Amino acid sequence: MAEPATDTILVLNGPNLNMLGTREPEKYGHATLADVEVLCRETAAGFGLKADCRQSNREGELIDFIHEAHARKMKGIIINAGGYSHTSIALHDALLAVQIPTVEVHVTNIHARESFRHHSYTARAAFASLCGFGIEGYRLAIQGLAAKLAIKPKA
Repeated sequence: MAEPATDTILVLNGPNLNMLGTREPEKYGHATLADVEVLCRETAAGFGLKADCRQSNREGELIDFIHEAHARKMKGIIINAGGYSHTSIALHDALLAVQIPTVEVHVTNIHARESFRHHSYTARAAFASLCGFGIEGYRLAIQGLAAKLAIKPKA
């Protein structure tokens, strides 16, 4: 039995996000995945939450992390599924199956990019989707998730 994590949110990053900071910095900026994780942990702590940050380049492992979030009774999910956003019905189905409030994040504005990026399966399984804010989108996503869960900032 997985240990409960009722004060925790899952921050899930998909393929190629481990390359943040070096991959196409003109599009994605110079912040690294480690920078994103610090930002998420600090923002979550401001609401009395913990951020469990995970990254995988493998679709099945991302699904396993989503299932684990359900088993551990995590409060919410922030997901940047990267390229899988546009192709993965399996991630969509996993998010729907666990019924955990989810916010989708993209560092770039997917609607201002190639047409194949305009559709997101994961967005259809989330209550909100943010794109184009750079890594600040993660902070906004956690703030929005906290508001959805009626969790106020800690003084």
